[in-house]
Amino acid sequence: MRKILVTGAGGLIGSEVVRFFCKKGIEVVGIDNNMRQVFFGDKGDTTWNISKLEKENARFKNYTIDIRDRETVSKFILEIKPDAIVHTAAQPSHDLAASMPFEDFDVNAVGTLNLLEATRRYNTSVPFVHLSTNKVYGDNPNFLELTEGETRYDYADSKYFNGISETFSIDQCKHSLFGASKVASDILVQEYGRYFNMPTCCLRGGCLTGPNHSGVELHGFLSYLIKCNLNEIEYKIYGYKGKQVRDNIHSYDVARFIDLFIQNPKVAAVYNIGGGRDNSISILEAFQLIESISGKPMKYTYVDENRIGDHICYISDLNKIKTDYPSWGITKDLQTTFQEIHDSWSKKGQV
Repeated sequence: MRKILVTGAGGLIGSEVVRFFCKKGIEVVGIDNNMRQVFFGDKGDTTWNISKLEKENARFKNYTIDIRDRETVSKFILEIKPDAIVHTAAQPSHDLAASMPFEDFDVNAVGTLNLLEATRRYNTSVPFVHLSTNKVYGDNPNFLELTEGETRYDYADSKYFNGISETFSIDQCKHSLFGASKVASDILVQEYGRYFNMPTCCLRGGCLTGPNHSGVELHGFLSYLIKCNLNEIEYKIYGYKGKQVRDNIHSYDVARFIDLFIQNPKVAAVYNIGGGRDNSISILEAFQLIESISGKPMKYTYVDENRIGDHICYISDLNKIKTDYPSWGITKDLQTTFQEIHDSWSKKGQV
């Protein structure tokens, strides 16, 4: 592989993928038009990350292309001729999707379709990796029987001890408009794989995190929580007593898997990718961990009403991904991840 195309290159996963492949001596072409700033305002701006990537990596160049622009996307892929495509660009927020449904669907679903069709017209043997989301399962996980502990909820049925598998239903439940647009893109990626025999992969992420996340209240759970702690900003817990659980995976471990898939791709692959049980944590537990690192007490308020479609407990079952790619696994635990995010925010000094 000589050249890779990364959409959403300034985002959390996109920027990690850029760094990962540049270090391997591969030319990386980015597509990022800073839509995150449009979605989240100045605090969601990713131009700082793009500038840093271009400064630190001579093999990387970014282009401000909008993936909704079908003709431009098609011409661009034909022109640069990538050996693999990693699609991380998205509108990532439940709450924002409800207030801008057309923009959400056009970016998440139509943008993905534009990239897939451009790839098909260029070369059907090019691996296409899509960053999907666990929100394709909607709120179905909330209908599982749960137990309530002092600081977290957990699955009552031992069948789900390792978490939610890829066979879990995505049907007949509430997704949020964001979840629905991501279901559309997820199914499109699978269908281009099956129908056209293309090497495609959907990665249904749990909480993806890391030090390069421009975390904001509406998206970026750990990054935003740690930012609030460092700057003594009041954090709002929305429902479930703060005992809602997420499994968290460092962006580096996501990039590692993407590399393995590109080296040995499959057709229409679907994997749940997250931190698994070992890297799962509730909001209350996250407060305790960051307090132990920063030495600062967490300031927070509680809002009794939960976010629509929010998971009470979600842990990714990693059995399938580890079976198909046994050399992959989690290398960064929660303590390491929290410390890296803490140090990153401290260095930037951002509020």
